[in-house]
Amino acid sequence: MELKGVQTQVVQGKQSSAERKVIAILKVLNESSQPLGSITIARELERYGIHLSERGVRYHLKIADERGYTQSLGRDGRMLTTQGLEELRLALAPEQVGFILQKLELLAFQTTFNPAKRTGQLPINTSLIDKERFREALAAMKDVIEAKLCVCELVATASEGKKLGSVVVPSGTVGLATVCSVAINGVLLKAGIPVVSQFGGVLEVKNAQPERFIAVINYAGTSIDPSEQYIHAGMTSVGKTASTGNGRILANFREMPAPARSLTVEKITALKEAGIGGILALGNTSESICQVPVGMNRVGMILLGGLNPLAAAVEAGIEIENIGESGVVDFEQLVSIRDL
Repeated sequence: MELKGVQTQVVQGKQSSAERKVIAILKVLNESSQPLGSITIARELERYGIHLSERGVRYHLKIADERGYTQSLGRDGRMLTTQGLEELRLALAPEQVGFILQKLELLAFQTTFNPAKRTGQLPINTSLIDKERFREALAAMKDVIEAKLCVCELVATASEGKKLGSVVVPSGTVGLATVCSVAINGVLLKAGIPVVSQFGGVLEVKNAQPERFIAVINYAGTSIDPSEQYIHAGMTSVGKTASTGNGRILANFREMPAPARSLTVEKITALKEAGIGGILALGNTSESICQVPVGMNRVGMILLGGLNPLAAAVEAGIEIENIGESGVVDFEQLVSIRDL
């Protein structure tokens, strides 16, 4: 009886080891904006202390394929599917408190956009919309775009089987990429301005003016994008805000050193000229902004949530799956949402 118990533990241990390897492979794929082959995956796995032969990687990829976590693109390699991204998020939740903050910092570093030349890569959010309701969703976003309650009116689209950032667009849907507010972090970072992302929240707007945050989630304490959570919980009224000037929208709070304020204003102006807005308010030294206290010799900044247009579409009854901070795209891929 005792021996049988020991054997059971060994089998369970093997299963646990296999699961860890599958999750590690999903992590490697999630970090890449391109499909990866087994040789590259094996090399990247070593960063996580996992040593697998090319044959071993193929074995675990087969498991991931069967579960719908990965998609084979032939000789090009594998891509992570939406189902795989969700599994990765669930599997890593216990160890990923602060994951969103790390993700924001990584995307800011990966931002290469040059506002003057209008070239380079920008971070995006990816939204998956039923292709039968795509036009309806665009119509629901129209007022939000007109009211400038978004980071940018430039978007990218992808059909089923194609990829936007790290997300493969599933069958029956259209992928829509919107510019993420962390693009502003990235441009400021390249200018030598260290921006600290504090929290994502729901901002109350009255008479077209930002009033106060009524809900906040600190980036350092969550593994799920705050905007995704607020939209799913039905806590926004972005469409109403766009049409009446009163309601609740998605917004984010950042801080930076006070001496960097004048250079920040300069970079914000350059971004606006390139078609990227999203800065709702910029405070003065140590000045509270929308009732949020700001540290000594610091400046607070409120950015619009990149998913505000999608929140309006969800409010209109359209089911949409939103994946915040899903990767980067080249600026040249973006087109005006008005042209869709």
